[in-house]
Amino acid sequence: MSSDIVKPMLIENNMDDYELKDGYEKRDIYNMTTIKDLAFHYHEILRLIGENPSREGLEKTPERVAKAMQFLTHGYDLDPEEILRSAMFNEDYKQMVIVKDIELYSMCEHHMIPFFGKAHVAYIPNGRIVGLSKIPRVVDAFARRLQVQERLTTQIKDAINNTMKPLGVAVVIEAQHMCMSMRGIQKQNSVTTTSDFTGAFLVDKTRAEFIHLIGSRLH
Repeated sequence: MSSDIVKPMLIENNMDDYELKDGYEKRDIYNMTTIKDLAFHYHEILRLIGENPSREGLEKTPERVAKAMQFLTHGYDLDPEEILRSAMFNEDYKQMVIVKDIELYSMCEHHMIPFFGKAHVAYIPNGRIVGLSKIPRVVDAFARRLQVQERLTTQIKDAINNTMKPLGVAVVIEAQHMCMSMRGIQKQNSVTTTSDFTGAFLVDKTRAEFIHLIGSRLH
């Protein structure tokens, strides 16, 4: 069978495709079979809410939404522990390492409406450190799924703890939930904070230092 007849199921969005210098490759890859199936259902959703899916402004909307949904949930295809293992180094450093103010975007699994905010992640190495960019990538890998903030917080902590075996891990997430702002209670400025700690961060003094540092502006 000639190569021009065989159509790949996966196509890459080349505008967003790049290879990172640290060796971890990020690609937006669309499964066109899934896109087709999703687009069919979004077409029906438009019809069921009273819209005309055939009008000019909506003609390509089902496919656009299908691609957006694949991107917004691409975390299912990522292995957060493998992301960490790709850049771990032996280092005799046993002080707190904090990556704070990590932008976070996710989708509430109850209403499939976005929530967004910041994650603050710290660990105390036990002979091994990790490339700093890997911490935000782990946050993204879990955030880009249908989520609840409580589970997201614990998943980030567990991935770092299980992979690196540090002396302790701390995760705090502050987020606004559009399901509270756009519908239901409709409170515009509420912020939800969740936290999870292991090891050394269960000690009051260490945890207090972490909370102080993520609230400080040192730069």
